[in-house]
Amino acid sequence: MKKLKRVIVICSLVLVSTFLFAFKSDFFEVAKQMEIYTTLFKELNLYYIDEINPAELTEKAINEMLEDLDPYTRFYDEQGVEEVKINSSGEYSGIGAESSQYDNKLVITEVYEGYSAEEVGIKVGDQIIQIDDIVVADYDSNQISSLLKGVSDSMVKLIVQRQQKMMNFTVKREKIIVDPVPHFQMVSSDIGYIAFNKFNNKASSSVKSAFVDLKQNGMNKLILDLRGNPGGLLNEAINITNFFVPKNEVVVSTKAKLKKWSDVYRTRHEPIDLDIPIVVLIDGKSASAAEIVAGSLQDLDRAVILGERSFGKGLVQRYRNLTYGTKLKLTISKYYTPSGRNIQELDYTHRNGDDVPKFAEEKRNSFLTKNGRTVYDGGGISPDIEIERSALTESTKALLRSDAIFNFATDYYYQNPTIASPDSFVFDDSQFDEFMAFLHEGNSNFQTKSEKKFESAFELSEKENLSEGIQSSYQMLARQLEEEKLVELDKNRENIKEMLSDEVINRYYFKKGEYQNHIEFSPYIKEAIAILENEDQYRTILLNGKN
Repeated sequence: MKKLKRVIVICSLVLVSTFLFAFKSDFFEVAKQMEIYTTLFKELNLYYIDEINPAELTEKAINEMLEDLDPYTRFYDEQGVEEVKINSSGEYSGIGAESSQYDNKLVITEVYEGYSAEEVGIKVGDQIIQIDDIVVADYDSNQISSLLKGVSDSMVKLIVQRQQKMMNFTVKREKIIVDPVPHFQMVSSDIGYIAFNKFNNKASSSVKSAFVDLKQNGMNKLILDLRGNPGGLLNEAINITNFFVPKNEVVVSTKAKLKKWSDVYRTRHEPIDLDIPIVVLIDGKSASAAEIVAGSLQDLDRAVILGERSFGKGLVQRYRNLTYGTKLKLTISKYYTPSGRNIQELDYTHRNGDDVPKFAEEKRNSFLTKNGRTVYDGGGISPDIEIERSALTESTKALLRSDAIFNFATDYYYQNPTIASPDSFVFDDSQFDEFMAFLHEGNSNFQTKSEKKFESAFELSEKENLSEGIQSSYQMLARQLEEEKLVELDKNRENIKEMLSDEVINRYYFKKGEYQNHIEFSPYIKEAIAILENEDQYRTILLNGKN
């Protein structure tokens, strides 16, 4: 096995060399490295003592190589390419539910309202045991969820475990349309709200449709919610910005190694509304195309940006077709907002293993908006109005990486047949205490980095026969770490309550319910409404840079 891992590393290094130096070396060097890899792989396949899986070995080598670059440069096999198409198009044929795989378990994580899965009674939290004749635990692939997809009108049989009960479902596959605008509504007599969570190829048309609908209902002020939006298609970001700024305005520019991939992107159409006051909501999960929209509207002084500093992804990717139906998504350029700033947070050029440095705060450069306001590069989009939030503790970060909130919401749903309507439901302190008790009872195991390292050290001591004398001390310290970890969660009580509230509400009222609750209780939306209702404040923010 060690020999096999060594071969994988060698293959990875060869491929790294090939890709990294392709543009810096002559053709001979590239051909030389490819030939070395080909001959090595041939020898390995012919003579290695045990049977090997060539496809699996190659994919591991490729993925090992790409890990040394940035997290956005990825290889996609045939199945992965299909997922890319779905994400871009927002359409596929399936049962109308999302699932997640971990520890050989396939769990339903979201059910879409009005589709087959909901109609037959499938619930969030259901664990899929079997898909047709395939037992999930025996299926050695992280692509098993793809078996839920298939030809429209075809049937799929599922065996599901729910609260220790086994259930059978027969579900009809149908055309699923993933709307990038999960919710929009009037939040006052003249203020409209559009929640927008992805940039697929339906993004601009969906935003426009929601905008027109709200206009017909009396909207003359707009809240555009980009919180949690991870981005997507660049052209859709340009199109959406174009709704609110004049034709031929620079939205974003890119700079690449290849001149043909360096470009300036301008609005190409007449806008739909140049005058409507806009507040754009962002948070730490607003990234990429979402940052292009927020950054361009900020630089052009077309909207007030409110919330938290955005993620800071100032890189552009492009898909390249490979052989046998595979693809490579690779970072080809950096993008710059109209003022000339690049908002990339992490400096992958100088990464050291898993350690990726941030662009230092003191090195952030200043730029001017159209009205002369000062904005900065290197670290996401800083909002014009910041909503102060407590910084997440390491314990909270570990909690969010676990399934604790998800599992609690599942139990909560089956213990509480009904809850209040979304516009009145409040996850209060007593319910938070219930969640803490749930954690204390060990219903969901989550570990901080310190706990993992502490556990690993003890396991090593066991292997070296050194643990006997320290076992009691280890157990005592482990309990102390556990208690301190849970105490630390209280520092982020409000953050966690919000996430618990969203997860619980979704079980009863789907995604729409989450947004209805936000409109009633979110401090972001309350502040946005207050700014839009105060015309002088809104105007002052956007004109702050003018002399």
